[in-house]
Amino acid sequence: MSVDASLLGQETQYPTHYAPEILFPIARADARQAYADVQGITQGVDWWHVFEISWLDLDGMPQVAIGRLHIPATSSHLIESKSLKLYFNSFNFERYDRADFVATVEADLSKAANADVKIELFDVDALTVDQPQGICLDQVKPNVIAFHPDRSLLALESGGEYSDAEQPTIEQHYYSHLLRSNCPVTNQPDWGTLFIRYQGKKPCEASLIAYIISYRQHNGFHEQCVEQIYADLWTALQPEKLMVYAAYTRRGGLDINPCRVSDLSWMLTPVRLARQ
Repeated sequence: MSVDASLLGQETQYPTHYAPEILFPIARADARQAYADVQGITQGVDWWHVFEISWLDLDGMPQVAIGRLHIPATSSHLIESKSLKLYFNSFNFERYDRADFVATVEADLSKAANADVKIELFDVDALTVDQPQGICLDQVKPNVIAFHPDRSLLALESGGEYSDAEQPTIEQHYYSHLLRSNCPVTNQPDWGTLFIRYQGKKPCEASLIAYIISYRQHNGFHEQCVEQIYADLWTALQPEKLMVYAAYTRRGGLDINPCRVSDLSWMLTPVRLARQ
């Protein structure tokens, strides 16, 4: 089903009764065609934080929570965000005990994504703000300014005391707050902080920040952007290990945090940043 048939960009009514049929799956396969053979492209998780969760307990008393969804990268489908927002709001006047609410959500989302989806519920004051760790690339001067992704922007560090062939292996954490892309349907801007954990020959930091900035006019869903970034870093720089994670800012009561790893030992736990 084409994303053009989704609810994105359309005026819609909020459902007042449980409506699992409103969920809109989007196949991952089309976007993955160009990098389907890249190691680790289906290793990881898309973490979603859902802030508009409310239902009634069995006595009719409203309940509220923050949800963290775990959607595996192996799922055949991602779920369009506006349909997910409306789906969760369809519980607002329905009665469930907490365990049955969780079981219902997991069953519905697992069916939509064609994978085993989990949800954690947190009290509304439970999530704390984390600080990014590693080298911030935002003060590095890019070697070129471009606003459309181009793998050829990426390069290894050259020169110094070593020849290119003799460059030693490093392991480093990088991050940048300058990630910006656009929704492919509404063209609304999406903002995020990008985290990279890298083991291999040292990358040129000026090329890394240039490449991150180059997404500024790119249209793609959050998950697709992270997979393209991961695939381009893996192909262009040929690291030994790689992790790419994006913490996107909230829109419509949701934030999306995709992570892809070449080695499962590098899977991290989701962070919460001040902009989220």
